[in-house]
Amino acid sequence: MSVMTMTLPLHIPVLLDETIEALQVQPGKRYVDCTLGSGGHALEILTRSSPGGRLLGIDADPESIWIARGRLADHAGSAILVNDNFSNLGHICRENGFFPVGGILFDLGMSSVQLVSPHRGFSFQQEGPLDMRFGLNQEVTAADIVNSLSEEELAQLIWDYGEDRYSRQIARLVVRNRPIYDTLRLAQIVQKAVGSRRGKIHQATRTFLALRIAVNHEMENLERSLGQTIDCLESGGRLAVISYHSLEDRIVKRFMQREARGCLCLPEAPVCRCGHTPSLRTISKQVITPSLSEVQANPRSRSAKLRVAERL
Repeated sequence: MSVMTMTLPLHIPVLLDETIEALQVQPGKRYVDCTLGSGGHALEILTRSSPGGRLLGIDADPESIWIARGRLADHAGSAILVNDNFSNLGHICRENGFFPVGGILFDLGMSSVQLVSPHRGFSFQQEGPLDMRFGLNQEVTAADIVNSLSEEELAQLIWDYGEDRYSRQIARLVVRNRPIYDTLRLAQIVQKAVGSRRGKIHQATRTFLALRIAVNHEMENLERSLGQTIDCLESGGRLAVISYHSLEDRIVKRFMQREARGCLCLPEAPVCRCGHTPSLRTISKQVITPSLSEVQANPRSRSAKLRVAERL
């Protein structure tokens, strides 16, 4: 079933009020939503920045662009939607004359639509192909990784990106049962490898997360795009990033801390040789998390963490 004909789930933007406040959305300014998704945050940004506000929405998933275009139809003249990866942020902004901007938002992770679309292969609870690509023009799928890596490489990938302590047991059983091409089959194998040991999350959660990150080069693209935000933001412009697991949050935290510092030389260096000057000021000294009422209304928000910085 294509996204054109399926019934789409209710989209609830995570940390919506906190994000709008963090970005200090104002009428007449330009904003970039690097992870457009279903357009929930984008719609609020366009509403709050009216009159005169404009938004550049980026998403690697063409289905998300289609959905967001419908949601933002009332603001069509103020929104530019681009089907591309946010790792090309600087180029996309320059190409569309969107420079400098008053705020940049990243809402990392997957959208609800991707998760409930069996043909995308993100869910271990629905049968579908082991795909997991954000951009459908990408060549490597999750099935390619599962069926080609050695046992040691697969175990390392699940440990590095999924932080699963049973990574070796999982990799061993996966390799023994190859080839594997569908989601439910992989989930069953992971469950068998882990056994009855189960915490607060499904046994296959971390393996599927690790494969998704690897397929889409999420960590590398995040680091690359964060470095481009500084040149895109105007003085006083805000950067807001919502992450959902420790690897993403660690990258964001370190980036903001580094760019808020002056010299980056080693402490024992007698003289600064790096010439680095601060480009950001961290706004959120403590990470911002959803309220209890938001988590109860939208359980998928429970692991969200928002960090904010301002361009100097």
